[in-house]
This record gives sequence, C-alpha cells and structure tokens, in this order.
Amino acid sequence: MRAVLLAGGRGTRLRPFTTTIPKPLVPVGDIPIMELLLRQLASYGCDRVTVAVGHMAQLIMAYFGDGAKWGLSIDYSIEDEPLNTIGPLKLIPDLPEYFLVMNGDLLTDLDMAKLFASHVESGAVGTVATYERDVKIDFGVLQYDADRRVTGFVEKPVEHFSVSMGIYAFSRQILEMVPEGKPFGFDELMIGSVERGLDVRAYPHDGYWLDIGRPDDYDQANRDVDGLIEQVLS
Repeated sequence: MRAVLLAGGRGTRLRPFTTTIPKPLVPVGDIPIMELLLRQLASYGCDRVTVAVGHMAQLIMAYFGDGAKWGLSIDYSIEDEPLNTIGPLKLIPDLPEYFLVMNGDLLTDLDMAKLFASHVESGAVGTVATYERDVKIDFGVLQYDADRRVTGFVEKPVEHFSVSMGIYAFSRQILEMVPEGKPFGFDELMIGSVERGLDVRAYPHDGYWLDIGRPDDYDQANRDVDGLIEQVLS
C-alpha cells in the first residue's frame, strides 16, 4: 500500500503555532501531527510514503528522513510553487495503479487499510472518506414565496452534511484530469469527475475525525490525542 501525504501548506489558519515550524511538525501531545499519521499508516500495512512538501520543506525532510524509524520508506516531492491539494500528485511519476492520499494535519481512527481495499474492490477511480457534520444556524429562518408572503419558519435549524475527511483512495486514471504544473484542488477534481460521469465513491466513517485547521481544533486535538494513540497504535 502506497500513500501520499500532503504537507506543503503554510498553515496560516493555525498561527501562531506555525510561525516558526511547519504545520506537520506542530506537536499533538508529544508527537508531531504527521508522525502520528505515519505511525498509523505503518500499522495498517503501508510500506512506502511520498510526502509532498513546499513551505519549510527542509525542516520536514530533516525530521522524518527516510522513514526507517517508523518501518517506512519515505521519499519527498518538492513543490517550487503551491499547487493546492491535488496538483502535487502530478509531480510524482511512479505512483502505482492504486494509492492513498491524505492531508498531513488530521486526526482519525479510520482504518486506512479497509478504505484502500474497498476502493480496489469497487473499481472506482476515486473513493473519498466522508464524515457527517452538523452545522447549527443560530437564527430563526424564514421561508417565503415570490410575493414575500411567509410560508414557513424554522427556529435555529441544524443542517446535515457529508464532508470530505481529507483522505482519499485513487486510481491512476483520475490523474488524467490534473494539469501539469498548475494549482489544482480537490474541489476541481470532484466537480470535474461529476461532469465527466466518472465513478467516484463515498466511504462514510462514523468514528473519530478532526481536521486541525484552527487553534480551537488544535486545543481539541490535544485533549483527544492520548485516547487516540492508545486505540490506534496499541
């Protein structure tokens, strides 16, 4: 099982923690965020990881090295310019027929081996791990018709969404949509896949997931990490 970890971002939403170190090296508990992901990947049978780096790449490369410490073979793909979330994949020439891709700044107990196996078995070009997220609207919501006559009212409704966890299993075919050397995001990949009628599947996960994007998320991660380490890496 081959994986690509996306670690090239600047982590601006997580400042001031990312002022002097890259986001993948920000510690959760006593462990850098990305180290926890690497240890998880190794525990699920992954043997090779390519880390897509850009901002502060030398610090990331110096810390993780060749990955032998975690029983992995780690190599690096360097972005000279930011290429968004999917664009960096085009810089990696030797990706196999099936591979995992994930953001280097998340916590989850998702079984990545099962995600990978589900993707291979499905025959889809892409499989996206998804999570149910509720968004509360803190206002009373009016519904009205073309004449502005009120037809309904909902007090502080809760909207339900299936969101991407930032973890994907891809087949090489999907990379045909990705331009060479240009920024290309996950949103563009999904919109393009739908327009072309490509087979992309969802993989719902009802366990634990946290995207460490903001200081509040980081505080939550530090509250949760001990239990997660015990559960996933025991």
